[in-house]
Amino acid sequence: MEERLHNSTKSKQRLDLFGIQIDPITMDETVGTIFGWMSEKVADCKFVITPNVDHLVQVQTNVGLQASYKKAALVVTDGKPVVWAANFLGVNIPGTVPGSDLVPAIFEYAQTNKKPMKVFLLGAMPGVADRAKVLIGQQWPLVNIVGTLSPDFGFDKKEDDSRKICEIVNASDADLLVLGLGAPKQELWITKYAPHISVKVALCVGATIDFLAGEKPRAPMWMRRFGLEWLHRMLSEPKRLAKRYFVDAVKFPQIVYKEWLLQRKKR
Repeated sequence: MEERLHNSTKSKQRLDLFGIQIDPITMDETVGTIFGWMSEKVADCKFVITPNVDHLVQVQTNVGLQASYKKAALVVTDGKPVVWAANFLGVNIPGTVPGSDLVPAIFEYAQTNKKPMKVFLLGAMPGVADRAKVLIGQQWPLVNIVGTLSPDFGFDKKEDDSRKICEIVNASDADLLVLGLGAPKQELWITKYAPHISVKVALCVGATIDFLAGEKPRAPMWMRRFGLEWLHRMLSEPKRLAKRYFVDAVKFPQIVYKEWLLQRKKR
């Protein structure tokens, strides 16, 4: 199945939207593409980015993040507001592929189709990834967490620390690297160090390790369906997230309007 889905994504043209390029593919196609990459023999770490509204606001001015998007092997839409904005502009994105749903979907596919896989969890606070490892093993026995690491604060600014992390990840012989370092740190870090990592695929998925560990609760399903997961997260961590979401709420409509003007000029 993954080979068919992997091939189907190659024929889909990326969409130029909001200053980045987006792959208009479904969750199933994303999972299939990633398994296709993990089966390849080429030692080239491909990384996946999942943009939401906050990403799109940051990428307008962050040159490093712009470079990350250009080098990403796959860019799939995380947030429903991004899909709705694209639809408003007449651009069809088939749906969302949130990082917090993508990782469990990959694990579920491996378990259901009897495809053992090795995973390294990089990120979250000390002990969190270890708790995630236990819960993952209970739910998906064929998913082997071969390594966990909570890097020290500021590691991304230190070349020696980052190189040591690459060595630890490589020594684990993992098939998949799950990055839970937060945006844009995880995107900037993997862009710089992907050439030094032998893992086939890396996923930039923010708080996903926390969710897998039960450290942070996911929004209720009805909130996810209505694109309100951001609200749930803000109410859960108001001191950390309220300012960010306020800025996003002001700037994102401006980005959509700018894109609308650009689309009009192209017609």
